[in-house]
Amino acid sequence: MSSTNLLDLFPAEMEELAESLGVPRYRGRQLAGWIFTRGVAEIEAMSDLPRDFRAALAASMRVELPEVERRTPSQDGSQKLVLRYAGGARVQSVLMPDGDRLTLCVSTQVGCGFGCAFCFTGTMGLERNLSAGEIVGQVMVARRGLGPGERITHIVYMGMGEPLANYGATVKSLRLLTDPRAFGFSPRRITVSTVGLVSGIERLAKESLKVNLAISLHATSNEIRDRIMPINRGFAIEELLAACRRFPLPFRQRMTFEYVLLDGVNDAAEDARRLVRLLKGIRGKINLIPFNDWEGSGFGRPSLPRILAFQAILLEHGITATIRWSKGEDIGAACGQLREEVTA
Repeated sequence: MSSTNLLDLFPAEMEELAESLGVPRYRGRQLAGWIFTRGVAEIEAMSDLPRDFRAALAASMRVELPEVERRTPSQDGSQKLVLRYAGGARVQSVLMPDGDRLTLCVSTQVGCGFGCAFCFTGTMGLERNLSAGEIVGQVMVARRGLGPGERITHIVYMGMGEPLANYGATVKSLRLLTDPRAFGFSPRRITVSTVGLVSGIERLAKESLKVNLAISLHATSNEIRDRIMPINRGFAIEELLAACRRFPLPFRQRMTFEYVLLDGVNDAAEDARRLVRLLKGIRGKINLIPFNDWEGSGFGRPSLPRILAFQAILLEHGITATIRWSKGEDIGAACGQLREEVTA
């Protein structure tokens, strides 16, 4: 008989579960505390729950965490976690320290079906979606491996997969992460990245989640974006930016536009000037990402002077533009480098 992953339940649903199993609702709150606050996955170890309740839970429920198959440290302090789910599917999560911040990059799918030409993950194709419990399970597993005094401060949905193509599980996982009785993260410390799935952006705009949104733009003309991002053939730049302009940004929050700089493809001065024109009137900022190479990509990273010249044009026009030197490049954990085989 199949069992339910408790990580797929909200604390309120755990209260209802407790009641259905013949114990007071507050036992469900205790159960949520064991899982989300203390990070305990073994039902038998939840010592202040009645023995009969624990037995009933164990008969039909589980706390299913992915197995940490490999933990690879980078010279810059980042760590790549290769996580294996039941059935053999693998994804990657990346822990990235930066001063007093510790950001966890999570995956939402096994592989990705959007095939961006510069992204190694896209060469996998899409194997399957992750459930909400499988997404937040990455947070629990990452927390378990932290040292004394360390804590995850920020979460970015920038790992394997397109979050808005796995819409239901992504939104549910965001609600679990921001629920004060579950993980309790501030929405301002969570960022969801999308390749530009306009239908998903429009749905997310109605959710009142107040999380940050990052748009993978990477080109300033439909001709170039069609070539490097197949999604653009369905949602052109004009349609994408119109959806961005309609998106309700909380006070003092800005939309992030990710822009991977590809040598000789999208890194000319004219591209920078077009980018200024495209983003006029949008409360946003730009992350310039020098391309992270992978074997067989066919792309190269622009020279440092060319990268700085591109940034300078944006800055001259009053646009906040930072160069994001990706962490974990030496261990294949940088932006666009994540890929895993699905089965052993």
